Amino acid sequence: MIKSGLVSVTFRQLTVDAIIDLVQQAGLSAIEWGGDVHVPHGDIQCAKETRRKTLDAGLVTASYGSYYRVGHNEPVPYPVVLDTALALGAPLVRVWAGKRNAEDADEAYWQRVVEDSQKIAELTASAGLKIAYEYHNNTLTNTLTSTLQLLKAVAYNAVTTYWQTSSSTSVSENLEALEALKPWLSHIHVNPGKVPLADTEKADHESAWQQYLKIAATTGLDHCALIEFVKDNSPEQFLEDALTLKTWLQALV
Repeated sequence: MIKSGLVSVTFRQLTVDAIIDLVQQAGLSAIEWGGDVHVPHGDIQCAKETRRKTLDAGLVTASYGSYYRVGHNEPVPYPVVLDTALALGAPLVRVWAGKRNAEDADEAYWQRVVEDSQKIAELTASAGLKIAYEYHNNTLTNTLTSTLQLLKAVAYNAVTTYWQTSSSTSVSENLEALEALKPWLSHIHVNPGKVPLADTEKADHESAWQQYLKIAATTGLDHCALIEFVKDNSPEQFLEDALTLKTWLQALV
């Protein structure tokens, strides 16, 4: 099953209450709470309050969108990040696989990221949660090949990955990546960017997204398709994009 939701940092300018109201208005069901503004790392009281408000609104927390950089000495150590996720009631902690693209990382850097991944995965699994890499540039998960390499090197059941489309790859390449990452897939970031999600200027856009969602629906697991950033940072545009996403998901049934 694929739930629809929002990444809270899409609207960093809005409060937790305003985010919840907007998601309810859109008729979505899940929120990835960001670890920089809405639920800062280490703010346990904020995490508990946000958990209560989310549940009271009939919504679920899809994940804790942390900014922990694996393999680096972060200002906030990972156990604090994990404690915040637990207080939030998040089943998943989003992390970043270092600070370098795979092609710019030497063997020692890879090893650092692998070893720290295994360390935090063990802590996270012991708490009953999982971690998921952001699928993103300037990390070791900037390509399909490097993401698979990292996941296989870490080899830990509690380690998963997000997936999102890339403007630098074709629809067929995106489909190949999502299919290959299915065994490790956590959630999907739906990133319309500077255009509406229903981008009528691209003839294959809707068809492509229907194919992406169909692949995700075949894993046999629960996932969330989370809208992340919208045109002009507009709440009104988000509501329009949310309607588009819900229409695509309903077509899967």
